[in-house]
Amino acid sequence: MNEKDFNPNNPAASNANIFGLPYTANQAELVLLPVPFEATVSYGAGAAQGPAAIFDASMQVDLFHPLVPEVWKRKIAMEDEPEAITNLSNDARKKAEEIIDSLMTGKSVDEKLLKAVNDASEKMIAWVEERSANFLATNKTVGLIGGDHSTPLGLLNVLARNNQFAILQIDAHCDLRKAYEGFEYSHASIMYNALKNKNITGLTQVGIRDYCQEEIEYIGASRGRVRTFFDRDIQMAKIEGMPWAKECDRIIATLPDKVYISFDIDGLSPELCPNTGTPVPGGLSFAEAAFLIERVALHKKQIIGFDLNEVSPGKEGDWDANVGARLLFQLCCAYFINKEK
Repeated sequence: MNEKDFNPNNPAASNANIFGLPYTANQAELVLLPVPFEATVSYGAGAAQGPAAIFDASMQVDLFHPLVPEVWKRKIAMEDEPEAITNLSNDARKKAEEIIDSLMTGKSVDEKLLKAVNDASEKMIAWVEERSANFLATNKTVGLIGGDHSTPLGLLNVLARNNQFAILQIDAHCDLRKAYEGFEYSHASIMYNALKNKNITGLTQVGIRDYCQEEIEYIGASRGRVRTFFDRDIQMAKIEGMPWAKECDRIIATLPDKVYISFDIDGLSPELCPNTGTPVPGGLSFAEAAFLIERVALHKKQIIGFDLNEVSPGKEGDWDANVGARLLFQLCCAYFINKEK
């Protein structure tokens, strides 16, 4: 597709990139990196199909945003899905299912299988680090599309080499377990692993409503490095009349100038993502999530990267992917809000 011939009002062409755009990853300013990996999911599966489903659903997203009216000119593109990561995920997932079955039935875990799953996660993380570093070296920004929530660790590691920043995490879960089901790089451990890097100076969590004692103790021991806005407190405040705009300003006040946004789709209310792996009642509406993301940019925070994870298309149509594609569009637009053309 020729950029000069592109009309944002037309239906997406059959050979278009994400959102129907005419750009390649090499041309793009904002590169979306698909990581179809879900070895460690602990309840429902399907997140590995998320990137492809979001890509397909994105063709129905209209390209006007009131704060970035010609965002389609800003060159967003998604890289091709890596077959090697898909194969790695499929193989590791079979082994993980055996481990989970052993745990649930009281049998001893095969340590060779456990090591194989952890090794597969390390290979995925190393691949993400390499691909992200290559794009960042050419002055591109990377947004990652998972996969389960373990997938962005490599991107976070690369960004932390040359930046100090905080993570804004929108999620139903804390993801602060040291390990889960024996998996060192579990989707339930992504923030625990990320915070091993001292250049990640803080973690602000929003929408949290499913967590364990270990995670509460971690938050308490963090001395303010982790700030958690629990969904219960958010909802109670709303009932008592707290405007969402004011709540968002409280959230954003915990963030430094450089911010990375990590969005697990289950941070939304589950009717928006019924097929995600671990849905939890409660959560943000789409409008609340979009408002918060925009507000981060409007407060002149530099969004240095982001991820969107745990979108599972399910067997009943493309609703989850439709929501995921539109949420991804909001993340992309927020990145460009305070960027000069």
